[in-house]
Amino acid sequence: MNLLPKKNTPRWVIFLIDMFLCLLALGTAYLIRFDFVNIDTAIFLKEWEILKLALPVYILVRTVSFVLGKTYAGIIRYTSTQDAKRIFLVVTIGSLAFLGLVPIRFYYVDGFFFLPLSIILVDYLATIFLLITSRILVKLLYVETQKSRGATKNVIIYGAGEMGLITKRTLERDTNILYNVIGFVDENPKLRGKLLERTPIKSKGFIKKWVEKNQIDHLIIAIKSPNPANTRKLIDICLELEVEVLSVPPIEDWINGQFSSNQIKKVKIEDLLGRDQIELSTKNIENQINGKVVLITGAAGSIGSEMARQILNFQPSEVILLDQAESPLYNLDIELKSTGSTIKKTVVIADVSNPIRMKNVFQHFKPQIVFHAAAYKHVPLMEDNPSEAIKVNINGSKILADMAHLFNVESFVMISTDKAVNPTNVMGASKRIAEIYIQALNKDSSTQFITTRFGNVLGSNGSVIPLFKKQIERGGPLTVTHEEVTRYFMTIPEACQLVLEAGSMGKGGEIFVFDMGESVKIIDLARKMIQLSGLKEGVDIAIKITGLRPGEKLYEELLNQEETTLPTHHKKIMVGKVKEYCYETVSKQIEDLIQDYNSQDNYAIVKQMKALVPEFVSNNSEFSELDAK
Repeated sequence: MNLLPKKNTPRWVIFLIDMFLCLLALGTAYLIRFDFVNIDTAIFLKEWEILKLALPVYILVRTVSFVLGKTYAGIIRYTSTQDAKRIFLVVTIGSLAFLGLVPIRFYYVDGFFFLPLSIILVDYLATIFLLITSRILVKLLYVETQKSRGATKNVIIYGAGEMGLITKRTLERDTNILYNVIGFVDENPKLRGKLLERTPIKSKGFIKKWVEKNQIDHLIIAIKSPNPANTRKLIDICLELEVEVLSVPPIEDWINGQFSSNQIKKVKIEDLLGRDQIELSTKNIENQINGKVVLITGAAGSIGSEMARQILNFQPSEVILLDQAESPLYNLDIELKSTGSTIKKTVVIADVSNPIRMKNVFQHFKPQIVFHAAAYKHVPLMEDNPSEAIKVNINGSKILADMAHLFNVESFVMISTDKAVNPTNVMGASKRIAEIYIQALNKDSSTQFITTRFGNVLGSNGSVIPLFKKQIERGGPLTVTHEEVTRYFMTIPEACQLVLEAGSMGKGGEIFVFDMGESVKIIDLARKMIQLSGLKEGVDIAIKITGLRPGEKLYEELLNQEETTLPTHHKKIMVGKVKEYCYETVSKQIEDLIQDYNSQDNYAIVKQMKALVPEFVSNNSEFSELDAK
């Protein structure tokens, strides 16, 4: 039964109730002064003679302060701490006015205090208490009467800090669903065994006991900066127990600084694959980029666009965003303009394999630092179109490197791939040839040519996770090429941070290899995405094995057998010790390979690539016969 009216109570009614509570507080102050019982007729009449002159002024002061402070204007059922602060301030000002009237009456009217000091103090405290408490009671009554009496949702909150407490209170205020917070889980051993608002705080090991004792519907992650390793373990426990995992968004994403239960979302697969936050040598990066003209190729792509976002934080004088993908580049331009950054950003539509266009870009903008992210990256597509891999990945990289050398660019950072190691496909081989050329060119150039090599990035365009998400939305099946196929994964921001760090520490000629963590089985990834979506494999959705695609590996490598690494000052970045090439020799070979583009003879092109990269052995491809020969 709803005990409160559906319409908001008129302001004048709230004002009258507040004034009544003020008079009640004043009466209570007098009762406390006389111990509630020791009031005879003579004392009462004497006090009344003093009070009857002060009472109209008391009412006037409270009325004026309430009107000016608009304490009656808020909707009582939604009372917040801001309303309590307003009441505290308004009552305090009124009581201070009473104190100011004490000497005026004493010296200039009738020799009595306006009100006794003890009365003013007790009235002040009682007024604040009654006004705030009355509002809290109305709010609690409203919350209880508005709650749905359907099925109760039993939840566990991961995090017993401030965010966890806010989450608990928000859930308990929800008027649509009756949430029952069973307990908190926290990694801090000092908190375990304690109670937070009468709710127990336990370790992860207690989750199973709670699930067995209660039907737990959700575990909600409510930590400002959760440790990725702990979060992965927690999510794995919940998936095993078939408990849905949700998360509270970061505070900066709360709407108008306020958090509601509607903002709680399902965790993403990225939360399972994320790693500890990277510590960057921001001083070195800033020294390299601050005040410089920076050119980013492939700026509209996943890596290039994130590079642009991060580079702007280091105050370059200008950022040139170059790509041939018109619409994505336009969208990035709009996004960066909306940030309010005053750094000059120039959009250039261009093809990196066009030497005339590239020369014009370098002549006009005079970039001092180049981040080269433009490339064709899809293995099956490049296996079917080797000439395009030659045109963009090899010739485009060569043209850019040559221009950087010609125009004395300070630093040129090429973003490569783990598929360049022991390549089994055209795409990987094309990137390895680009690495070879850039390393060889570095020996006789004032430009520092640096290569960074890493694996797959989470959520990049066309990668497996967006594909699985679309397949889940369509009802499946999720397609996996092989049960044993594994891949390394890294978040896009993490990859870009490491690229910036490597670029700032490079002296030229290095191939920096990133620590990719542990490789992940793609089929396990598919299964966890199904579970995180609240579905069951084989019941709600299927996984289909499609077979390895042309050129695809079962697993990726960051180094070949003849390569080793040396550590750097950053624990996640190593320097690969790779075979060095003579510039004159490889330059001619690569130029001949590029000329083969005109023939459009795929076999001739791939044969030339294999001559340049002897470790290039095709896998599950029509070009495997070239290896046999």
